[in-house]
Amino acid sequence: MGSGLKKPETPSGLDGSLHVGGVDFVSRLIVGTGKYKTNEVMVRAIRASEAEVVTVAVRRIDLDQKNEQGILHHLRPDEFFLLANTAGCSTAEDAIRYARLARAAGFNDFLKLEVIGDANTLLPDVHGTLEAAKTLAGEGFKVMAYTNDDLITALRLEDAGCVAVMPLASPIGSGLGMVNPYFIREIKRRLSVPVIVDAGVGTASDACVTMEQGVDGILMNTALAAADDPVQMALAMKHATVAGRLAFLAGRMPSSEIAIPSSPVIGMLD
Repeated sequence: MGSGLKKPETPSGLDGSLHVGGVDFVSRLIVGTGKYKTNEVMVRAIRASEAEVVTVAVRRIDLDQKNEQGILHHLRPDEFFLLANTAGCSTAEDAIRYARLARAAGFNDFLKLEVIGDANTLLPDVHGTLEAAKTLAGEGFKVMAYTNDDLITALRLEDAGCVAVMPLASPIGSGLGMVNPYFIREIKRRLSVPVIVDAGVGTASDACVTMEQGVDGILMNTALAAADDPVQMALAMKHATVAGRLAFLAGRMPSSEIAIPSSPVIGMLD
């Protein structure tokens, strides 16, 4: 699933594709498929976002593409790059099992790995994530691992063979935006694989600020699905992702605690 995509045009001023696991993507925005009121709204929002990569939780959906009530029936593999997701798994064993199930069902080798360690905060189980990442990377999966904003864990996931590391901005579904920008920047600075921020983005300003940290991409779901108008929010997120990336590339002005005149003071008329 997910081959033969028709690529959108590259936004003016950006620095080329998002390169993950040997595949290039124009859009740096990845979106999910959960929590939408209807499948029709889901597809309209995804199209408005112009995201190429779309995550699908293999534990929570009907894998039969012929079922008209199922998500997969509405997501054409020639339009979207379908990224299997182990959302809902709380052990490494479960995550490995559902990753293999996704592959058997016809998904590509890319996998968004999630192993949740706490039901209240939905924070990841670091040990379980690392264990599953090592096993799945060894089986040829191109693992994109959801994790916390901890540098050491991110480095270990890279060493385990992950093709991308996906630190959270804030807890899943919280909409709090990026809580620890310093840690996100440090993870990006230290890793060689792409860093794609996942979870916690609530609105367009959150997406813009996140991309301004220099990360390679951003993943969101609830911010679109739970908006009053998911399609309009998806359009906003598309522009915010591009704006944040452009701002990072441009380099912001230095901050100052005092006012600095924007016009020269030398040579002013009396």
